[in-house]
Amino acid sequence: MATLTVLAGAVDAVSFLTMGHVFTALATGNLLFLAFAVAEAGQLPVARPAFALIAFALGAAVGGLGTSRLVARHRHWFAVALVVEGALLALAGAAALWRHGYGSLTAHPDMLVIVIVAFTMGLRADTAVRAAVPGMPTLLIQMSLVRLILDFAAPAPATPHRHMTRLRFVATVAGIFVGGVLGTLMTPWGTGRALLVIAAAVLVIALLYVLLPRYRLLASELVG
Repeated sequence: MATLTVLAGAVDAVSFLTMGHVFTALATGNLLFLAFAVAEAGQLPVARPAFALIAFALGAAVGGLGTSRLVARHRHWFAVALVVEGALLALAGAAALWRHGYGSLTAHPDMLVIVIVAFTMGLRADTAVRAAVPGMPTLLIQMSLVRLILDFAAPAPATPHRHMTRLRFVATVAGIFVGGVLGTLMTPWGTGRALLVIAAAVLVIALLYVLLPRYRLLASELVG
């Protein structure tokens, strides 16, 4: 979940810096951009944040319908959801390369690429909600940051899992920051290649999620 948080930060850095100043994972940012545009402040566009918000909402809705079936039928639903996410990010990266080459989309924002990535992040939002790892929503840090501050300012009674809970909050806040830095460093590669790299990382996480438990089981059997 911490690695997925880093990748979410990278996705938003790539989308904001190379796709026409629009967020694809941070829905709050797009809602504010849309509000600024409606108020005619700063000559901000209406279409990009609006389409990104709609695509994100559709992704969350489709994820809600599809993931519920996966949870009921497939014990590796989390890995399957990540494979779908990685495939869609790869599709967005391929579309950017095919339509615009190796450069950035800043000068010519591509609504198709924006919609695909925002839809994918909507799917991720549903995946994170269903995974229900406390303090690790992977797409935003507000509540994790507040709960981390409160944990130090007004500490609750000690519990056996308190240190792990605090570590999750730190991983979420730091993960978005690190992802933003990494995404910024990837922007010279161009939108398409940056998205393909992030897609590959998501697919690797899905593979590890399936293989690591099997490796641990095999190791325990060999030791036994």
